[in-house]
Amino acid sequence: MLALDAIILLAVSLAIGSLIGLERGWAKRAGPEGTRIAGIRTFGLIGLVGGFAGLFSIDGEPFLLGFSAFSIAVILIAAHGISLWVQQSGKADATREVGITSVVAGLLTFVLGAAATSGYLFEAAATGVIATILLSAKAEIHSWIQALTPIEIRAALKLLLMSVVVLPILPNRSFGPWQALNPYEIWWMVVLIALISFSGYFAMRIAGPNTGALLTGLFSGLASSTVLTMHFSRASRKSPKSATTLAPAILVACATMPARMLLVVAVVNMRMLEAIILPCLSMAAVLGLAAWWQWHAKEKRAVAADEPVLSNPLELRPAFLFGGFLALIVLASEGIKSHFGHPGLIVVSAVSGLADVDAVTLAMSRLATAPDIIGPAGFAVIVAASVNSLVKGGLSVSLGGKVMIRFVALPLGLAALIGLAIAWLTTGTASPLHPMAAIQ
Repeated sequence: MLALDAIILLAVSLAIGSLIGLERGWAKRAGPEGTRIAGIRTFGLIGLVGGFAGLFSIDGEPFLLGFSAFSIAVILIAAHGISLWVQQSGKADATREVGITSVVAGLLTFVLGAAATSGYLFEAAATGVIATILLSAKAEIHSWIQALTPIEIRAALKLLLMSVVVLPILPNRSFGPWQALNPYEIWWMVVLIALISFSGYFAMRIAGPNTGALLTGLFSGLASSTVLTMHFSRASRKSPKSATTLAPAILVACATMPARMLLVVAVVNMRMLEAIILPCLSMAAVLGLAAWWQWHAKEKRAVAADEPVLSNPLELRPAFLFGGFLALIVLASEGIKSHFGHPGLIVVSAVSGLADVDAVTLAMSRLATAPDIIGPAGFAVIVAASVNSLVKGGLSVSLGGKVMIRFVALPLGLAALIGLAIAWLTTGTASPLHPMAAIQ
């Protein structure tokens, strides 16, 4: 290695250590002498020692790297022990927090310094920056942890169980009639929907009710627009004056559904995205414009909208039920396509849209592997979305009263009709030569 190259690499090792040391020194700046293990100078030197050890290991001296790592670990642990002794002997504030973060940060600094001179320059630099950000975000991380509830922690663990433990052990091959059921693919789709719902749940949880009904509706749509429609419709019946505030929030939540469908299709089957992007965007635009007009057309009343109570999206029982429902839709889609052709997909989509659009979206995305079925599958997805929109319009009227006919049901019905019309024209189903024309 040229001398100039080695100097540059050592400079990076020193910079990584100095960056981490700057954060550690700033965080411990108020501590008395004897309670701070290391600062910017010490961490910079640790990074430099790691850099030299990495250079020597490249030149055929790996023993020096191991000996240096052991020595740094002993020094840091000893310094941590002395710091504890000073604190407990009464020479420092005994109530101060005791932790090993600085010890671990010091060991990481050595490793990153060695990695920077051992051929992992970018990885070491990027990790150093990320580690510094993580160290500096102590207060924010602790506040987030304190804000978590036991049910949310269990939900996160269940998501990890579903994705990290269960998913890899499932067989990735087809079973059953028409070879329609692939356990790995079906469960992966369950994990995908759970992840989207989980993200929406926490987005709404972080936003809170004080951000307004519209923002709550936007975040709720990622988790369940149907639940928010039911909750806000009931609230508007109890307080009719709140209808002009709650109805736009319902429309915003329902407008999120087409966007969510596009996200799912983009992840599962990018080729089908072109077939549904215009209908989905049109439905979202109609609902979004209706929400905007209602929000600005009248003087808003200062009505507090309760935060919708959502069931945890990662309970195992609903996850299993969704997986079973998805498997049923996939099996029915394959069977009906085999016996009745493409037109039969409309019936499956319409029926499934009464309860859920995620399952049929995933099923049709998985089904649309050949060019001749991408159009029919895309149209079937829009049929499910339209039926689901009409169902939510009916729920809003039955739970919220007649006022919801004009505020919610009519925009949802208009969005459903426009989405169907555009899908009919853009997916090729309007052509008399298209297989879907057989349903006429």
